[in-house]
Amino acid sequence: MTTIENRYANEVYAELGVRPVVNAAATLTRLGGSLVAPPVLPAMAAAARNFVDVVDLGRAVGRRLADKTRNEAAYVSSGAAALLTLGVTACIARSKGGGLVEDLPYLDRTGEKTVIMYRDQRNPYDYAVRQVGVRIVEVGPEPAELEAAIDGRTACVLWFAGAHFAAGALPIEQVVEIAHKAGVPVLVDAAAQVPPVSSLWHFTAEVGADAAIFSGGKGLRGPQSTGLMVGKEWLIAAARANGAPNHSLGRGMKVGKEELLGLLAAVEWTLQQDEPELIAAYEASVEKWIVGLSGLRGISVSRGYPSEAGQPHGRAIVEIGPDSGWSRDELIGALWRNDPAIAVAPDGTRAIALNPQTLQPGEDDLVLAELQRLMRMRTKEDL
Repeated sequence: MTTIENRYANEVYAELGVRPVVNAAATLTRLGGSLVAPPVLPAMAAAARNFVDVVDLGRAVGRRLADKTRNEAAYVSSGAAALLTLGVTACIARSKGGGLVEDLPYLDRTGEKTVIMYRDQRNPYDYAVRQVGVRIVEVGPEPAELEAAIDGRTACVLWFAGAHFAAGALPIEQVVEIAHKAGVPVLVDAAAQVPPVSSLWHFTAEVGADAAIFSGGKGLRGPQSTGLMVGKEWLIAAARANGAPNHSLGRGMKVGKEELLGLLAAVEWTLQQDEPELIAAYEASVEKWIVGLSGLRGISVSRGYPSEAGQPHGRAIVEIGPDSGWSRDELIGALWRNDPAIAVAPDGTRAIALNPQTLQPGEDDLVLAELQRLMRMRTKEDL
């Protein structure tokens, strides 16, 4: 076996009949998010050695994370989607004294409380908001639309970060200004917005949003089953009051002592990394793919920027033409049938995207070699 092949000799997966995956797609939950940073597993193992008051531990971890990320407060829960639910719940709790809210989810379809979202930012994570029982009010990009939508039932404005969400919405600075003038809090979903690591304080400490939400298992490289919310003390306190182990809407959205210490270790490690060097490594892989695939029959290769999540690094966009002998979906399937499987992302109707963010050293060469092999075949029947 070569060194790369040895890496994928995973006895546990093999025993279960499951193949490991080379992830050139993205930090997707269905592929396991990211591989955890080096200090994460030791931190989780240390947490597993003792019982502890998990509420006290959560508060202590929150204080440390708030300090590290330049925020008033921080809270760890079971993923970014869970924190959307808890963030909206916290904003509702604000009007009820800031504590436990016992009458959720609201079932009145007329909307006892509403959440304002930009029409062009609606996405499948709406479910995390809608399960609170609020009614979503859509607005367009004009400031007057946001101003007119705010009324006495508005719990918050929810704004999604990332270049791919920018069209059709006001910049976050204007959203905060308009909402706060009306006394309405602003939540930012920034689940995949690391890198840049400055996102951890930009939306809150610099722009003034009341909270920002991040996935623990994407760019932060913490446990996949975690999410991080940072922001104002009042909002974090209300989210904590309605989260596990308290019996409110967030009772099932718990993390254990292992995940708490694992995410703390991941954030501390992330803050110590040389981000420009990391981005340069991503770009080197993209350039390698562009050079290595250019000139092959029936395809064209270009650099896509930013990433699919609006992160500040490129991807290789490989457009599959009819002369290649492949359709886009057939090529994706051929890559997936490898052992290890190779995951790539569809892009548009005729292209695949190769993302370097989730690759380990040497895996960009593996992806390139397999694509070259497939594309040099005259027909798929040669497989």
